[in-house]
Amino acid sequence: MRRARSKRQPEEMLPEYDFSRGLRGKYAGRFTPDTIMVVLDPDVGEVFPDSESANKALRAVGEIVRDRARKKANPSRD
Repeated sequence: MRRARSKRQPEEMLPEYDFSRGLRGKYAGRFTPDTIMVVLDPDVGEVFPDSESANKALRAVGEIVRDRARKKANPSRD
Protein backbone atom coordinates (compact mmCIF):
# COMPACT_ATOMS: atom_id res chain seq x y z
CA MET A 1 0.00 0.00 0.00
CA ARG A 2 1.36 3.44 -0.89
CA ARG A 3 1.77 6.12 1.68
CA ALA A 4 -0.31 9.24 1.11
CA ARG A 5 1.74 12.22 -0.02
CA SER A 6 1.77 15.31 2.08
CA LYS A 7 0.03 18.28 0.42
CA ARG A 8 2.31 20.67 2.28
CA GLN A 9 5.09 22.12 0.13
CA PRO A 10 8.57 22.37 1.69
CA GLU A 11 9.66 25.92 2.43
CA GLU A 12 13.22 25.44 1.14
CA MET A 13 15.21 23.11 -1.07
CA LEU A 14 16.36 19.89 0.52
CA PRO A 15 20.10 19.66 1.29
CA GLU A 16 20.62 16.80 -1.19
CA TYR A 17 19.73 19.11 -4.10
CA ASP A 18 23.02 20.84 -4.84
CA PHE A 19 22.95 23.18 -7.83
CA SER A 20 26.13 25.05 -6.90
CA ARG A 21 27.96 23.73 -9.98
CA GLY A 22 24.99 23.94 -12.33
CA LEU A 23 25.03 26.03 -15.50
CA ARG A 24 22.05 28.20 -16.34
CA GLY A 25 20.85 27.81 -19.92
CA LYS A 26 23.35 25.04 -20.72
CA TYR A 27 21.22 23.71 -23.59
CA ALA A 28 19.41 26.92 -24.55
CA GLY A 29 21.73 27.55 -27.51
CA ARG A 30 20.43 24.44 -29.26
CA PHE A 31 17.15 26.14 -30.07
CA THR A 32 16.54 29.06 -32.39
CA PRO A 33 14.51 32.03 -31.10
CA ASP A 34 11.48 30.95 -33.16
CA THR A 35 11.48 27.39 -31.74
CA ILE A 36 8.30 26.37 -29.94
CA MET A 37 8.62 23.41 -27.59
CA VAL A 38 5.65 21.08 -27.32
CA VAL A 39 5.37 18.04 -25.07
CA LEU A 40 3.47 15.13 -26.60
CA ASP A 41 1.69 12.49 -24.57
CA PRO A 42 3.42 9.10 -24.87
CA ASP A 43 0.66 7.57 -26.99
CA VAL A 44 0.86 10.45 -29.47
CA GLY A 45 4.66 10.22 -29.50
CA GLU A 46 4.41 6.59 -30.60
CA VAL A 47 2.52 7.67 -33.72
CA PHE A 48 5.06 10.34 -34.68
CA PRO A 49 8.63 9.02 -34.54
CA ASP A 50 10.22 12.40 -35.29
CA SER A 51 9.46 16.10 -35.51
CA GLU A 52 9.22 15.97 -39.31
CA SER A 53 6.28 13.54 -39.25
CA ALA A 54 4.53 15.47 -36.46
CA ASN A 55 4.95 18.75 -38.36
CA LYS A 56 3.64 17.18 -41.59
CA ALA A 57 0.51 15.91 -39.82
CA LEU A 58 -0.08 19.22 -38.05
CA ARG A 59 0.28 21.14 -41.32
CA ALA A 60 -2.34 18.86 -42.90
CA VAL A 61 -4.72 19.41 -39.99
CA GLY A 62 -4.05 23.14 -40.13
CA GLU A 63 -4.93 23.20 -43.81
CA ILE A 64 -8.23 21.42 -43.09
CA VAL A 65 -9.06 23.92 -40.33
CA ARG A 66 -8.22 26.88 -42.58
CA ASP A 67 -10.27 25.41 -45.44
CA ARG A 68 -13.31 24.92 -43.21
CA ALA A 69 -12.96 28.45 -41.85
CA ARG A 70 -12.89 29.81 -45.41
CA LYS A 71 -15.99 27.81 -46.36
CA LYS A 72 -17.79 29.00 -43.24
CA ALA A 73 -16.92 32.64 -44.02
CA ASN A 74 -17.99 32.20 -47.66
CA PRO A 75 -20.93 29.72 -47.69
CA SER A 76 -21.80 30.47 -51.32
CA ARG A 77 -18.46 29.05 -52.56
CA ASP A 78 -19.11 25.28 -52.17
